[in-house]
Amino acid sequence: MGRLLGQGTFAKVFYGKLLNSGDSVAIKVINKDRVRKEGMMDQIQREISVMRLVRHPNVVEIKEVMATKTKIFVIMEYVKGGELFKKVSKGRLKEDQARKYFQQIISAVDFCHSRGVFHRDLKPENILLDENENIKISDFGLSALPEHLRHDGLLHTWCGTPAYVAPEVLRRKGYDGSKADIWSCGVILFVLLAGFLPFRDENIMDMYRKVFRAEFECPPWFSSESKRLISKLLVVDPCKRITIPAIMRVPWFVKGFTRPTAFSLDHEKCEEEEKKSDILIAPSMAPTFFNAFEFISSMSSGFDLSSLFETKRNAGSMFTSRFNALAIMSKLEAAAKGLRFKIVRMKEYKLKFQGVSEGRKGRLSVTAEVFEVAPEVAVVQFSKAAGDTLEYVKFCEEDVRPALKDIVWSWQGD
Repeated sequence: MGRLLGQGTFAKVFYGKLLNSGDSVAIKVINKDRVRKEGMMDQIQREISVMRLVRHPNVVEIKEVMATKTKIFVIMEYVKGGELFKKVSKGRLKEDQARKYFQQIISAVDFCHSRGVFHRDLKPENILLDENENIKISDFGLSALPEHLRHDGLLHTWCGTPAYVAPEVLRRKGYDGSKADIWSCGVILFVLLAGFLPFRDENIMDMYRKVFRAEFECPPWFSSESKRLISKLLVVDPCKRITIPAIMRVPWFVKGFTRPTAFSLDHEKCEEEEKKSDILIAPSMAPTFFNAFEFISSMSSGFDLSSLFETKRNAGSMFTSRFNALAIMSKLEAAAKGLRFKIVRMKEYKLKFQGVSEGRKGRLSVTAEVFEVAPEVAVVQFSKAAGDTLEYVKFCEEDVRPALKDIVWSWQGD
């Protein structure tokens, strides 16, 4: 660990270097006691979970999480170019440069939305630049996930920075997180091209009135194409606001745009697993043992801190069963056939459900592994190997649960 890079209420960020590779990193050191006293542990946990979920070239990468009794250490990608805000504060950007940044922002936000993540605080201060002048979105502390939606399918928490917040968020009657993020992207694009905010007033209530009416004026140097796009982004009615797929078809946006390869890592891992599964693995006499502490911490939702410190069993769905391992494996195979998934045996008590049709992010691939807790208790763990996270969640909730109800004793969290 090296010099101090920055400091906030609950954390300090230090420069660091990985000893084995020499790579530079940023180390966020969080004080557990202060976070607990302020009731912010859920926010910290959510930020870490979200950053693990959204691995994209234009999102700050989380590399590792460690902890002691008093501190949490979050090892992140070191982005040395500084905030986009500092660049804009020096004056407006040329249209080509603004377009490049906006393309990368939209690409990253689209990826986040495909993972069910809504940022909710998009602004130039939360967007970093690397040494190659590429965008890196950061600060997911106010982000939301599908589990934060209420029964009406909307988010209700008022959050964000007033000048960048969508009018429906300010009204506090529920809002679609993806549409709110798109409004913020519209404000950012305006700021990049203008060098100042579209909604400005010394009186905060007067500024809100301008936001509610989408009352703004484009400077004369804006091109007609960029004006047209901004007028579709900053639309008061979220139902009439332009969507990301539509943004990506706008000629002004398409110019020079190449979609980043955000999913190559998933495909490589998937292919690697496929090759490994083709090798004959000697059958074991019993499933892997699942110790009592792992069992209690994983099955008790209030006690589960594994998502902060482990990668092996995160982002999965788990249930207990009183059936023996062989009976469970037989039922899993039957369920896979019934759901029209290809089955790949990875080892004696682990198999893969391989989707046959293309989803939003390629074919869905899910592993299922049986662990032994006691002679009469087994745990079955599902994990996404490849594909879209929302499709995986739907697979677990709507397909797997009904198909396996005969052998389930209790689902995790029930």
